[in-house]
Amino acid sequence: MGQMIKTFSDGSFLEYDRGKFDEWCVYFTNINGLRKPPSDTDYFAQLLQLSQKYGVEKIYSDYVKVYELTGKQILNSSLNSISAISETYKEDVLNVDIIFSILYMAMIAEEQKQFTRLGKRIKRLGIHMLLFERKSVHEAANFMRGMGWRDIAALCDERGF
Repeated sequence: MGQMIKTFSDGSFLEYDRGKFDEWCVYFTNINGLRKPPSDTDYFAQLLQLSQKYGVEKIYSDYVKVYELTGKQILNSSLNSISAISETYKEDVLNVDIIFSILYMAMIAEEQKQFTRLGKRIKRLGIHMLLFERKSVHEAANFMRGMGWRDIAALCDERGF
């Protein structure tokens, strides 16, 4: 068991534990006890589905609120804000709370990486490409692999973040 971060209304929960590289791997344990690290493609696919239901603008602007709450440390106030943001999603409240909480934790993990030049901006670029630039889930999650940080930073700068 890792460091428990957030438990949801159905009993599922998120934690950090050792991954391939460091102690900042996000794990999600569902109500049946299945524990796994969610991949970018997992939550990108869910964001895309939600954007078809609620609109790209709402999903992205709520994601940006989560992005702005994200620093180098987990804050309970930020976790509570994410739950409050999720309340606006009718029957999808739990799902959105889980997805945005995973993103929050994943962005903190990016901020914690030693020598990071991009930090959380890397997730925002992928989500921007998915929602506004109509890249496929797979493309949005993987297009940066092997790119230099300066090239990625330039793509972020062009998009204003």
